[in-house]
Order: sequence, then structure tokens, then C-alpha cells
Amino acid sequence: MKRSYLILGIIISAAFLWWALSGLELEQVWDDMRQAQYWWLLPSVAVYFVGVWVRTWRWDYMLRPLKPIPVRRLFPVVVIGYMGNNIYPFRAGEVLRAYVLRRREQIPMSGSLATVVVERVFDGLVMLMFVFAALPLAPLPSSEIQTLVVLASLAFFGAMVVFFIMAAQPQRFMRLSRWFSDRLLPDRIATPLLGFLERFLDGLASLRNFRQVLMIFFTSIIIWLLETIKYWFVMHAFDFEVSFFALMLMNGVVNLATTLPSAPGYVGTFDGPGIAVLVLYGIPQSIAAAYTLVLHAALWLPITLLGGYYMLREGLGWRDFERAVEQSEQVTEDERPRTET
Repeated sequence: MKRSYLILGIIISAAFLWWALSGLELEQVWDDMRQAQYWWLLPSVAVYFVGVWVRTWRWDYMLRPLKPIPVRRLFPVVVIGYMGNNIYPFRAGEVLRAYVLRRREQIPMSGSLATVVVERVFDGLVMLMFVFAALPLAPLPSSEIQTLVVLASLAFFGAMVVFFIMAAQPQRFMRLSRWFSDRLLPDRIATPLLGFLERFLDGLASLRNFRQVLMIFFTSIIIWLLETIKYWFVMHAFDFEVSFFALMLMNGVVNLATTLPSAPGYVGTFDGPGIAVLVLYGIPQSIAAAYTLVLHAALWLPITLLGGYYMLREGLGWRDFERAVEQSEQVTEDERPRTET
């Protein structure tokens, strides 16, 4: 399955790259990149890392029902996770940070993975808010963007409803799960699977309190506004200007597209939609491509380098990526703290 998923991701990335680069004069794109004022990247990177700190604060808030952890201790774990997403397929960075958190804080992977999934759902909902807020002020969107927004809306709102139901009625959900497992699954599978579900429900505990839900939603908005400010700073390195709402639309569309399977680093799935949104606003395709490629690199490189530093400091190796993925798939294993490196 992993091989098939990777092949599918490469195919999707290749299709998006073909869409992004078709009709482009690459020499003109290179000229536009050379003429950029790259000192604008400095404030953009600073703002981005403020956003990563807010992401860490949000995760701390979601983990408190499991264990309170200082933000300064969580920050390296979050950065390692985002580095993993940038360089490894299958979004392995998400399970890598759950793996590192278990090593450091003895929190079960199933519980922390539940919080990561909820994070992604809130992120998706905020991205949809950005898109809906910006569309009335945008030129007529392409049919591809309309289709992406409709599908993403159905997926994220559906997932949120399911998670709220699970969080609000955990005992009823477990009774229903036991009823199905007793009738459909052998004991050797049912027992560990039910244990995994119980720990997963523990990770949804933050959704049982309205105040906590509001805090998670509020921090999610702040996170993505800060990332849009990064888009705004990078824009000033190039010879064009669009409104902040246009950058909100671009941010929403490209991040919804990156939820699709892709090659590591969201190759193509970030670039194609980003260029398409800017072209909607009348930006020349070569400038839109130069800006999007530089923005992609500015988002990818700093956190990947910092994540590599934290990974070495943590004593982690490349084999730990595979361990993290393997352990996230093995619901049959217990979740006693591990100490291997």
C-alpha cells in the first residue's frame, strides 16, 4: 500500500507540475527570479517561525488533557515533524512527532496522533474560511479551484462533525465499536484495535470543552494569518502587487491542494494552484511562477534545516522515520515508552 501511495503521489505531483509549467518561458521565469529583492525573505522567515511557535502553543493546549508540556519543550518536536513532512513521503512527519513525543514525554502515540488529526481538520476549516472570505473579491475562479473548494468543504466539515460526535459521546462510541468488533473481528485484532480507539478518544478530549474548541479555532486563524503575512512579505521581493485577500485565497487554495497525495515537499501540488490563483488576478505567468517557486523554497528550507538540527540534537536517525511509520501502523503493540535510538 505504501508503494502504491507513493506512486500515486508522484503521479499527482507530475500532473500538477505539468499544469504549472505548461506554456511557461523558463528563461523569463529565471530572469524574474534573479531580479527579486531577496532581503524581503528575512522578515518573511521571522514571521513564519512566529507562526510555528503559535502552532506549538495550540498543540500544547490540545495535549493538556493527556499531559501539560511547556511550549519550549514542544517546539523542537513540532519543527522535527514539519521537517519530516518536507522530506519524507506519506506525511511521515506527523507520526514522527508523535513518536518523538512518546520518547520524550511518554504520551501514547495514538493519543497524540488524534490531536494531530484534529489540528489538520481545524487547519482545513480555516483554509476554507480564507477561500470563502476572498472569493467575493476575486476574479471569476477557474473550474478547478471551484471543484477543489467544494470537495475540501465536504471532507473537512464531515470530518469535524465525526470528531465532535466521537468526543462528545466517547462511551457510546466505544460500545458501538465493541458491538461491531465482537461480530466482525477475531479477538487477536479486536482487542488491540479497541485499545487504540480508546487512546485515540483520549486525544480528542480537547473537543469536549467549548472554550477549548474556541481557543483551538482562534489559534488556527492566527497561524494562517501569519503565514499569509509571509506571502505578503515575499510578494514585495517581486515586481507585482495583489491585495491581502488575494494572498489569503492563494494560501487557502494551495494548502487545500497539498492535502492530496504528492511527492515529498508538496512538489507540484503547491506550485500549480499557487500560479493559477495569481494568474486569475492578471499577474503575468512568469512572475507568478517565479514568486510561487521562491515562496515554496522559503517555506520549505528554513524549517527543514532547523528540524535537521533538532533531529541530530535529539539523537534521531533516518531509521526513526521508518520506526515511527511502522509503530503508527501497529495497533497490536503496547505503548510503553521506548528508548531506542
